[in-house]
Amino acid sequence: MLSEKTIEIVKATAPVLEVKGKEITTYFYKTMFADHPELLNIFNHANQEKGRQQTALANTVYAAAKYIDQLEVLIPAVKQIGHKHRSLAVKPEHYPIVGQYLLKAIKEVLGEAATDDIINAWAEAYEVIAKVFIDVEAEMYKEASEQAGGWIDFKEFEVVDKKEESAVVTSFYLKPKDGAPLPSYLPGQYITVKLEIPDEEYILNRQYSLSAAPVHDYYRISVKKEMEQKPEGKVSNYLHEHVNVGDTVEVSAPAGDFYLNTESEAPVAFISGGVGITPMMGMLESLAVKKSTRPVVFIHASRNEDVHPFKEETKQWVEQLPNAQSYVKYEQVDGYLTQELLKEIVREDSSCYVCGPAAFMEAVIRQLKANGINEEAIHYEFFGPAMVLEE
Repeated sequence: MLSEKTIEIVKATAPVLEVKGKEITTYFYKTMFADHPELLNIFNHANQEKGRQQTALANTVYAAAKYIDQLEVLIPAVKQIGHKHRSLAVKPEHYPIVGQYLLKAIKEVLGEAATDDIINAWAEAYEVIAKVFIDVEAEMYKEASEQAGGWIDFKEFEVVDKKEESAVVTSFYLKPKDGAPLPSYLPGQYITVKLEIPDEEYILNRQYSLSAAPVHDYYRISVKKEMEQKPEGKVSNYLHEHVNVGDTVEVSAPAGDFYLNTESEAPVAFISGGVGITPMMGMLESLAVKKSTRPVVFIHASRNEDVHPFKEETKQWVEQLPNAQSYVKYEQVDGYLTQELLKEIVREDSSCYVCGPAAFMEAVIRQLKANGINEEAIHYEFFGPAMVLEE
């Protein structure tokens, strides 16, 4: 339990952290990695270079300060982050390191304003917050390892098939090298792929949605090849150009809190942009396999037909569903998705699943809300650290 004085001091720092948060987290990562470069084997370097990880942590620190006396409010966010941590093998022993450098960053950025009382209060608060994360993640590690076919951290998988889905997306079919059964997963979840790339100093990790339903004896990921080699495209280019059938990759057990409720019979709308279609394919196939009678609308937006993956597969699953429709919007031909079109084809009582670039999701979610869709019925997934959408 935190003292009243600690709670008061931490809450009082929230407005400052809202303004200075990214400056603090930028300094934090810079100094922590300088002293502990081994942690670069865990963190996504592209997210670091683009500032997304710094922004996500700044949002988390600000929320922790704001709700330090109501930490239960943060549990959904803690679980979302916990899934990512578990899939990357973040462990309890990493938290003291993070705490040390976070306090150092707060002191450095706030300067004389960071009194001993403030630093001591944050040190006390961090211990409590870290314990919440550690406890949540311990349950996730336990669940991942104890399920049928489960494992801890990473395991070797063989690429058993490789299929081009569009001009920029290729699917990789993965099976455990030890022949063990695959743990099931929830349609929409992701795995982490760990690679040692020649001439790269550190191990590189990337999280990819599972793009098929949990009914197969393989995992399928579908990777967009980024045109720029650095920092975004380092792993995707390597997978496309150098990883082939028979090769081995290391994989963590499925994780993630963006998934379809397959038990519901409510109408459902899948709305994806670009490679955001990947988790939707697992969801759609799951409904087709179940022979669901739910009203289903599948909407996909791409720049053009060449970069639109899964055209035939989408058609196959939609045709197996008695109450399903699909729509495609090619930006270079048809323009963007509009509020009017969404109003016309997405029922107000739908559960909506949205995935794609951040700007796409911002626009779609804003339009869905304007059309009367309840916020609780809108679910979305970031490819990378969770950010705040400007809706």
